[in-house]
Amino acid sequence: MNKFKRFFTGMRFLVFLVTFLAALIPAGLLSYSFLRLYESKQISTDYSQITSQSKLLANQIASTGYIDDPSQVDFLNAEMTALANAYSGRIMVIDSSLHVVKDTYGAEEGRTIVWTNAVRAARGETSYTVDRKDHAIIVAAPIPNLTYVKDNSQKTAASTDTANGSGEESSQADIGPYLGVLLTVKSTEYISQNFSFYQDSTWEGLLLTLIFAGFLAFFFSRFLSAPLQKIIGRIPKIQDDSEDSLPVKGYRETREIAVEFNDFKQKMQTIDSSRSEFVSNVSHELKTPLASIKVLADSINSMGDQAPIEMYREFMGDITHEIDRETSIINDLLSLVKMDKSGVSLEIKSMNLNDLMESLLRRLRPLAEKQGVELVMESFRPVVCDVDEVKFTLAIMNLVENGIKYNHEGGWVHVTLNSDYEYCYIKVKDSGMGIPEDSIDHIFERFYRVDKSHSREIGGTGLGLAITWNAIKLHHGEIKVSSILGEGTTFDVRVPLKYIQEENQEEKK
Repeated sequence: MNKFKRFFTGMRFLVFLVTFLAALIPAGLLSYSFLRLYESKQISTDYSQITSQSKLLANQIASTGYIDDPSQVDFLNAEMTALANAYSGRIMVIDSSLHVVKDTYGAEEGRTIVWTNAVRAARGETSYTVDRKDHAIIVAAPIPNLTYVKDNSQKTAASTDTANGSGEESSQADIGPYLGVLLTVKSTEYISQNFSFYQDSTWEGLLLTLIFAGFLAFFFSRFLSAPLQKIIGRIPKIQDDSEDSLPVKGYRETREIAVEFNDFKQKMQTIDSSRSEFVSNVSHELKTPLASIKVLADSINSMGDQAPIEMYREFMGDITHEIDRETSIINDLLSLVKMDKSGVSLEIKSMNLNDLMESLLRRLRPLAEKQGVELVMESFRPVVCDVDEVKFTLAIMNLVENGIKYNHEGGWVHVTLNSDYEYCYIKVKDSGMGIPEDSIDHIFERFYRVDKSHSREIGGTGLGLAITWNAIKLHHGEIKVSSILGEGTTFDVRVPLKYIQEENQEEKK
């Protein structure tokens, strides 16, 4: 069941279906249109032919007085009979009162026909009806009154003729512009026969089209899905590391998929490598203070009561230092985990950033003095901003602390604070070792460290800048970095002065 479901929901089946229908539907519509066009054309031709013939015959009927006495005009009877036989139908002559004067079938003579088309023809309108059931076309044409006078001058002339004794013409003129109706019925059996023949031929053509469309759709669907099938077949091999990447071949879309997949795989490999390295680094960083504590504790225990008080104090100071180091690493990990959680809440307060930055630098100045690095802050104006004091302080502290740690003796770290009507701007610039160009795009990734050996000596875990990036983003801010290897690094932070709660809620959703 799942196999059939996969087949019918797959791209190959959809391509097959679309291609098949794309060939079959136009062919069917063209066939149907051809048959209807043929039928319409034949009926139109018959109507034109019958109308032309009826006009000639109607004029003869009007000029010979046939309606008044059909038996006296034998040649017209013969002509109508011959024409009716040629049409495989019948001809009926109807007077202005809708009484049948002549019927070549002889079945309706003397009867009254109340038919819409006959009534309309008696008023001068030629029309036709197609009887699909009996396979016939019926044309109703008016018989004109040749002596009828339309305008007032002609009526005056007609009155003069009446005074001179032209009574017969006056009688016809009094009838009206039309003497009656000529009803012509022609068989359309030949159209039906030809229609059936063409229809059978069309069905045969459609069958051939269906077969051709099926083969075309089959090969076309295989052709289009082949590159994707190759990609699907190679992905398991990439997963088990028997192949490094997908081949960038095929049409444009599959090439783009392969390129994107290879890029994604490369990123995943980088992340996996960084994660493994992070685990190794963190394990080392967590293990090192514990090992030092154990060595110091064992040394004190081995001396027993003989340990000098000065050595005891020194060892306890070292143990305290190692515990602080362990706590710092754990706090970094906890900070990152907390910021990673969806729905993390901020304790937003309106803070004086000038005071906040001064307090922050005051805490870091001993470290700068120990490293021999000059730490300077420059503020252009008082800045009040909505921030979470703990998270924002942690973010900026990481930037300044990195500038101090990854610097050289005699170097400097300059911190500037500025603002406009919408944002506050903090710049942290140092004269340290700088960041290689190929590492710029990765420094905010967790677990990533630029100089791994130097970072291990300093004690970094590769989490500081990841924590900074998360904290700045939580404040709807931006952080950018520029660096020259061996000359220094500059971090530019921009944060809105007013924290908009609604925007934060939308991000949570």
